[in-house]
This record gives sequence, structure tokens and C-alpha cells, in this order.
Amino acid sequence: MGPGPRGALLRAGTVVTLEVEKPAAGGRMLARHDGLVVLVSAAIPGEQVRALVQRTSAGVAYAVTVEVITASPDRRPAGADWACGGNVYAHIAYPRQLSLKAEIVLDALARIGHITRTAPIAVHPSPERGYRMRARFHLRGSRIGFFREGTHYLCDPASTGQLLPDTDRVLAEIGEILRAGRLQGVTSIELAENVPATERALHLELERPAPPAGLEQLARIPSVVGVAASFGATAPVAGRRPGQAWRRTITAGGPACVLDDLALPDGPRFRLQHNASAFFQGNRYLLAPLAARVRSLVPPGPVVDLYAGVGLFAAAFAASGCVRVVAVESDRAAAADLRANASPFGAALEPVETAVEDYLAGRRSDGATVVIDPPRTGMSRAASAALAAHGAPRIVYVSCDVATFARDARRLLDAGYALDHLEAFDLFPNTAHVEAVGVFTRP
Repeated sequence: MGPGPRGALLRAGTVVTLEVEKPAAGGRMLARHDGLVVLVSAAIPGEQVRALVQRTSAGVAYAVTVEVITASPDRRPAGADWACGGNVYAHIAYPRQLSLKAEIVLDALARIGHITRTAPIAVHPSPERGYRMRARFHLRGSRIGFFREGTHYLCDPASTGQLLPDTDRVLAEIGEILRAGRLQGVTSIELAENVPATERALHLELERPAPPAGLEQLARIPSVVGVAASFGATAPVAGRRPGQAWRRTITAGGPACVLDDLALPDGPRFRLQHNASAFFQGNRYLLAPLAARVRSLVPPGPVVDLYAGVGLFAAAFAASGCVRVVAVESDRAAAADLRANASPFGAALEPVETAVEDYLAGRRSDGATVVIDPPRTGMSRAASAALAAHGAPRIVYVSCDVATFARDARRLLDAGYALDHLEAFDLFPNTAHVEAVGVFTRP
């Protein structure tokens, strides 16, 4: 019988010595042991470490550093649990974090998109603490927290430094209400803040209907402007098949949305409302700079904003004097915010509530620049094909996932586009996430 797969050489519980080579997507670093790829956490490229193998899968071993034999000059005290809140880079000096994230973008383009770029990528930095203005928390009884990486164990959000101290206090007050028994069956809480953190909105997922008194108590927490709670059940409902799921949402204190008055660096101002259950960019410090940068990459003329969300980019274009912006969004909560945010601009900003695939189907470009900011899954194959057939002369792609960005970039290049420009924003310091911004053009 021949030798088994190399992965069988490393079993869970084995401790190995590794030379750490380079970053990998997801926050681990790549090393090799007897030719087997090992993805190790809590390490830095250039270090020699001893690591405990946690598991093997598909010929790859996953390990965690237990001893640093030769430390990188960029290693620093983590100050927090690296596995809590995605804080996997907390042990790395911040300038090195930025360079590692640039490497991750380039590696994804080369490995997944087969796109080679030699020009360096600028990664716009962020303050490391208190940056986060959106978060989803899980609950175990009255305990509120993030899931520790790769587990369903809760860890303390305050320990990560991602939230403002006032936000930590709001979470503590919510915990007190839960411990008092006024609100039960909560499985998760989404929290949204405005940039100055003067307003907060909550959206709760419930196992069953909640008594109004418990929701009203949440709404009385200082700075909380509105609370929504959703629950579902399986029961025969008119117009639905027996057993088909249905959902209901109740509110307290006001709509579960916050208001932001945003000013771009060169002057234009606009107002945005964003619901706690609608997607919105999560970094308060880079929100306006990101919107301004995307706007600067769009030449004068009409714009189509796909996956527009609540309208951050679309409103920035309209506030800057663009006379025709079409903003397309399919999510119901985000589309409601988009309509409200488009209202002050009249005919200059047209909100369209539909799927991107449906909007693009059979539609050809009239010369408008297309801006896309899809979810983490990127564009569907149908949306990519429709966009290529659409024929926009310029596409500005904002991506929160380097793997799907690389895949979609390959599709655009195969359709005749060129990747003319690439940069990134560090919207989540100390984590492995990075936001890429690419510009694609074709004759």
C-alpha cells in the first residue's frame, strides 16, 4: 500500500515547528511542514514558531501558535483575545497590518483571478479603536457577545476595542434588562450608530413575540432612538403553503434607524438615514473618505449605482452636482432608506427597488459610469454577464471580499475590460478584512 495523503502526517494535537512565509486570506499565515500547507494563527511572516495543530482538512492543516521562537520586529502585545471579534491581527504593528492586507489583495488577484499586478497598493489607514458603528451580537441567556473565531462560544465585545466606551455601556444596560427577565427569547441583536454616536438603533431577532414593555425599556436607554424586533413561526397563513415560514416585526420608541449628516472633505453635505437591519459601512472614521474617494473616481456624467444599499455613494454623487444618478437596491429595508435619502435630490437621484440582474437584463449602456458595491458573495454569474453585456465604459468596483473581487475581476477582464486602478481601505483594523476599490475601463 502506498503512502497516505500528506495531511495524515499531522494529526490534531501535534506540535510542530514552522517557518511562517506569508499572509493568507482569513487572518491566518501560511507555512509548510514537510511540504504540507499549514495555516497558522497568531503568527507573522518571517517568524519561526511552534504551533499546535487543531485539525486537517482537504490536505491543509490548521494550527495556532503556542510559542514564538524567533519574533518579528512587528510583533506587539495583542492586548485582546485574537479570536474575539475577528481581532486576528491585533498582535501585529499597525503599519505591517496595512502591508499584509495589500499582499492579500495582490495574492487573491494572482491566485484566483490569474491577474498579475506589480504596482503597489495604497491601503488607507484607520484609527484602531472605537471605529465600529455597526455590529451584530449573539446572546446566551443575558450574556451578549461576539462568537469567538470558529466557535459558538461568546467573548466580550468590550475587550476588542472596536466599540466606543459609550457603546459598551449601552450593551451593559441591555444585559441588565435581559437579566431582569423583561425580555426573553432574544437570539441576536444588531446595533447601528451614527458617526458621532449620538444616536443608536437596535434590531432584535426573537424566538417568539416579546412583551412591549421589554422593548420599550430598551428604547428608554439614553441614545437609543428606536428598537425593532422580528420573530418568525411556521403556521398556516393565507396565501402561503402550510408550514411556510412567515415573519413579523414590531417596534418601540421610533423607527430603528439613525441619521447622519455627512460632509465630504471638499464641502458637499448630505443626510443619510440607515436602518439597524440594513447594510451600511461599518467604520465611522473612513465613511466620508471612502465616499469621497469613490466619487473622485467617477468622471462627470450619469451614474448607475448597483447594490446601492441606503445610498451612500449615490447621495454623494447627487450632492456633488451629478444631475442623473440611478440607484438600484433589492433589500427591502435598505431600499426604504434609499428612497428617503434620495428624496431631497428630486429627479437627480432615482431609487429603483429591484435585483441587479433584473435591472440590467436587456439594458445597454448610455455612457453612464457604473458603481458596484456587492455583498460578500460578489456578483452572481448572471449579474456579471449582464454587466458585461451592458457595456459601461467605466466600472468602479467596491468590494469587501478579496476572493470574490478577484473572481469578478477575472470575468470583467474576459469581457474586454482592463483593471486600471486598485487601492484599498482598512475598514476593520486588527482584523483580516480589507475593502478593495478597483476601476475597470474598456473602449
